[in-house]
Amino acid sequence: MTGRLLVVEYEQVKEEQRARIGFRDNLLYATLASMAAIITFTLQKPGRPELLLLLPPASVVLGWTYLVNDEKISAIGRYVREELDPRLTALAVPPRGQVFGWESAHRSDRRRVSRKRLQLGVDLLLFCAAPLAALTVYWSKGPAGAVLFTVSLAETALVAVLGAQITRYADLRRP
Repeated sequence: MTGRLLVVEYEQVKEEQRARIGFRDNLLYATLASMAAIITFTLQKPGRPELLLLLPPASVVLGWTYLVNDEKISAIGRYVREELDPRLTALAVPPRGQVFGWESAHRSDRRRVSRKRLQLGVDLLLFCAAPLAALTVYWSKGPAGAVLFTVSLAETALVAVLGAQITRYADLRRP
């Protein structure tokens, strides 16, 4: 009976993980679309570089949502590896190795760390470098007043915090 309950729990957390993966991956497209819309809108209004100040908040909100979902996806995998698998393995008759071997096997790939580094680079490029480029363009055109300049500095800080969090949660360690 306990084994069946653990399998049902596994199925539920894996379903949540699948849903979060789909949502997280769609956030990349949503971010690109929002950036394209903001840049297009800015280009249609010549002489209004302050419109680029819309890009950093959009990137930070979408980037934070991406990061939170990515962390929950990893947390689910960790839970399956460290909690569910050992409990089910202990119930197996006859005793055997891991019940959910894939949960660990895909993490032991020798190229995993390089893939994670590349993903970190992509995440930082999309969610941090692009908004910083927009701010740089805004500043190069001459800030439109003290209030908007202050807003741009606050946005820079937000992007920096997001970049630090993306880097912190990148999970670059070997299994």
